[in-house]
This record gives sequence, C-alpha cells and structure tokens, in this order.
Amino acid sequence: MALVTVIVTGAQDLKPFRVYNPEANAREDLKKAAAKAKEQNKHVLVQIGGNWCIWCARFDRFTKTDPVVDSLLRRSYVVYHLNYSKENKNLPVLANYGFPQRFGFPVFLVLDQQGRLLHIQNSAYLEEGKGYSSEKVSGFLVNWAPDALKPEKYKE
Repeated sequence: MALVTVIVTGAQDLKPFRVYNPEANAREDLKKAAAKAKEQNKHVLVQIGGNWCIWCARFDRFTKTDPVVDSLLRRSYVVYHLNYSKENKNLPVLANYGFPQRFGFPVFLVLDQQGRLLHIQNSAYLEEGKGYSSEKVSGFLVNWAPDALKPEKYKE
C-alpha cells in the first residue's frame, strides 16, 4: 500500500506541471530575460529542471502559494525555467554556467542584468521535509536580490 501512496503522491505533484519547454531556445530566452531584468532593475532567477521532476513541481507550486516568496520573486527577479530532459538537456548553455546540473534538480542560477552568473544554488539546502522552507528560500532570494549587492549598503 505504501508504494501506491508514493506513486499517487508523485503523480499528483506532476499532474498540472508543465512549465519547462524542451523546444525553447534557452540561449535566446536567457538574453531576453536579462534584458527584461535590466529594464525592471531585477536579477534573473533560472530554475533548471524538467516537467519530469517532482521537486521542480513542488518548488513551482511552493513559489505560487507562499505569499512571502511570491512577493520576493515578483519584486526582485525575472524567472526563467531552463529545460533539462531527454528531449533537450541544453548542455552547451549549462556548460557556460559551470555545469550546475551537478547539484541535481531543480538547481537555481542567479544572473545579473547582463546575464552573467552571480550564484549557483543547490536546492537541497532550501528543502524542508517533502517541500521547501519559507525561511530558507526567502533568505536565498533576499541575499541575491539586486538591492543586496549594492556597494553603498556596506559602507561604514
């Protein structure tokens, strides 16, 4: 009976989840995301994973249902879902960012307004139980938001 519960739970996590596009041109989409981030004075948060990934689905649902995290994302980030699947692993793009897939999925990149890599975040450090910690995810988002990297904030 436990196996059936796990399978049903996994199916429920994935059922409405289709945010990754295997046919997308990730390189061009990332350029557009960076341009939009520059226009809006934000950073780009790249969530790498696939529609096959239960933890990716859980994170996507979490960001839409946790009001603090949702607010932080809307205020400071342009979000892009970069596909990694058997149809398209986007290996040349990932190579440009230091092979973040080595951390598993989802894995997050924070890019500046020019599309340069600022940070790779292993999502395992943001988990709590079978989901994500509001405190940990909020801390991550606050610490990599554009405002956190302003030099004038650190003058004595």
